[in-house]
Amino acid sequence: MKPVEIYTSPLCGFCHAAKRLLKQKGVKFSEVDVLMHPKRKPEMIQRAGGKRTVPQIFIGQTHVGGCDELHELERQGKLDRLLAA
Repeated sequence: MKPVEIYTSPLCGFCHAAKRLLKQKGVKFSEVDVLMHPKRKPEMIQRAGGKRTVPQIFIGQTHVGGCDELHELERQGKLDRLLAA
């Protein structure tokens, strides 16, 4: 399984929803809280092609996007393939 990294903040409902989906699927992920580690936010923005909102989710080297994009991959049956590829 590819490594999963998610940039979050503790007050973000979309962050909690994205993490909940990953946990339900048994996916282990590393989390970067951009409020606790504000120096990591520019890194997130650069990796996410200029996007400044959280969550920003990466599976391996692939930038998935946010919560909506993650759930859309799941609805389309593509998330498992992306995680395994």
